[in-house]
Amino acid sequence: MTGFSDSAQTMSLIAFTTVATLTLLLCVLTGPDHDDLDAFYTGGSLSPLRNGLAIAGDYISAATVLGTGGVIALCGYDGIVLALSTALSLMLLMFLLAEPLRNAGRFTMGDALARRMPGRAVRIASCAVTLAALLPLMLVQLAGTGQLLAFILGFSGDSLKTACVLGMGALMISYAAIGGMKGTALIQILKIVMLLGSGAVVAVLILRRFDWNPGTLFSTAARQSGVGAAFLRSGLEFADSPYPRVDMITSQLSVVLGGACLPHITMRMYTAAGARQVRRSLSWAVSAVGLFVLVITVVGFGATALIGREAIAREDPQGNTAYLLGSRAAFGPDVSTAETLLFTTVTTAIFLTLLASVAGMILACADSLAHDVFATRGREMTPRREMLLARLSALAVGLPAVLLATQVQHRSLQPLATLSFCLGASALAPALVYSLFWRRYTRTGLLCTLIGGSLAVLVLMPGTNLVSGSPVSAFPEADFNWFPFTTTGLVTIPLGFALGWLGTLASGRRQAEEQRRQYEAVEAWILAGATRGGTEATRKER
Repeated sequence: MTGFSDSAQTMSLIAFTTVATLTLLLCVLTGPDHDDLDAFYTGGSLSPLRNGLAIAGDYISAATVLGTGGVIALCGYDGIVLALSTALSLMLLMFLLAEPLRNAGRFTMGDALARRMPGRAVRIASCAVTLAALLPLMLVQLAGTGQLLAFILGFSGDSLKTACVLGMGALMISYAAIGGMKGTALIQILKIVMLLGSGAVVAVLILRRFDWNPGTLFSTAARQSGVGAAFLRSGLEFADSPYPRVDMITSQLSVVLGGACLPHITMRMYTAAGARQVRRSLSWAVSAVGLFVLVITVVGFGATALIGREAIAREDPQGNTAYLLGSRAAFGPDVSTAETLLFTTVTTAIFLTLLASVAGMILACADSLAHDVFATRGREMTPRREMLLARLSALAVGLPAVLLATQVQHRSLQPLATLSFCLGASALAPALVYSLFWRRYTRTGLLCTLIGGSLAVLVLMPGTNLVSGSPVSAFPEADFNWFPFTTTGLVTIPLGFALGWLGTLASGRRQAEEQRRQYEAVEAWILAGATRGGTEATRKER
C-alpha cells in the first residue's frame, strides 16, 4: 500500500523536470528591470486575488504540508489543533498587524521598525533576527527535499539525496535572484492552486471511501491508530512530556504569534496598493488557508484510517510522508491512469511547495540584507546597484543554507522549525506590536526586544527534548536536556515583551516623551494610512 508504481514514479520525474524548467523560465520572463526596485521588492502592487493567493502560498510551506499532515496522521486531535493554529495566525495578521505594517513599511521589516526609530542599529538588528528566524526554516525544507524526492522516486542513496538538495537549492536561489517578488509570487500562486485543487480531489476520494461520513472516517482512524479513543483527544503529541498541557498551549501560542510575524509573510503586506487591498488580499489568503486546513485534516485522518498509524511511523517517525501516503491510499488497490495522473499532480504540487517556500524565504533575507544593511550605510546608492546587491545577497544567503542542509538532512528537523516560530513569537511579535501601537516605545526598548528575545530562545532551545534526550530528537544518542518544556515559548514570549517594556523604562522619561512625540507625528499614517495633507507619494518617498 505504501509503494508507488513505476509509472507513477516516471510521470512524477517528468513532471518535476518540466515544472522546474517552466517556473525558471517564468522568473526570467517576469523578472524586473535592473533599476526597478519597487518591482523587485514588491512585485509592482499585485491585485488582491493574486496577492492573497501568494500570501497563502508563502504561509503554507512544505513544513506545513508535510509536518502538519504528519502530526494529524500520528496524533489526531493535536494535529487538527496545530492546523487551526496556522489559520488563526493568519487571522491575527489580518486583523491586528497587516494594515499598520503596510502603512509603516516599504520593502522590509526593517523599514517598518525604523519608521519611527530611524538608525542603522535598528535596521541591522532587524536583519539579524530576520536571518536567524528564517534560516532554520529554510534548512527544514531544504533538508527534507532529498528525503521526499527519494521517497517518491524510489531511490535510497545518500549521494543522490544530497544531489537533490543541491539541485533544488540552486533553483530556489535562482527564483529569488532573478524573479524577485513578482516571480516568486507567480510561483506561489501556481503552487497554491495545484496544492488545493489536487488536495481537494484527494479529500473527496477519501470521504467517498467512508460513505461521505466524517464520523466514520474519524472512528476508523482511531481504531487504526493503535491508541483508541486517545487519538481523538488532546495530549497524544506531548504524551512523553512531564507537562503535556503546558507544552500544548505554548506550542500553539508560538505558532500563532510566530507564524504571523515571520518576515517572508509580513513582506507580502508591502505588495498591496492600499489598505483596502491589504484587507481584501488577506481575505483571499484566509479562505485559501481555511480550505487547506479542511483538506489536510481529511487526508491526514484518511492516511491513518487506510494505512494505519504504525505503517506511517515506519516510513517516517515524524510522519512527513503521511500526506503522500494518504493521497496514494485514497485510490484503492486498483489504480487507473486518471488516478496516476492525479497522484502525479499531488507530488508535483508538493515539489512546487518545496521550491516556492524556500525561494520566498531567501528573497526576504536577501531584501533585508541588501536594503537594511548595505543600502543604509550613509552614501546614496543607485537603484541598479541596490538591486545587484539584493541578487548577490540571495546567493550569499542561499548557498550556505544549501550546504548546511546537506549536513543536517539525516537529523530530526523539528527543533529547527520550532526555533523559527519561537524567534518570531519572542522577538519579532513584541517588536512589531510595541512599534506599531505603543507611543512611548523607545529605540533601547526595541533593541532589547529584538536582541534579548532572540538570545533567550537560542539559549533555551538546546536544552529542550527536541534537541536531545529522546529517540526522536535531533541528537538521540546524547542527553543534555535540562529545560522542562518542549518549546521555549512559555518563558521567551513574555520575556520578549518584558524586555521591551524594561528597555523603554531604562531609556528615561525624556527619551520616552521624545519617542511619543515622534510617534504622534506618524500615528495617523501608521494606523489609518493618512496624514495631514499627505498622499500615497509620502509612502513612496520613505
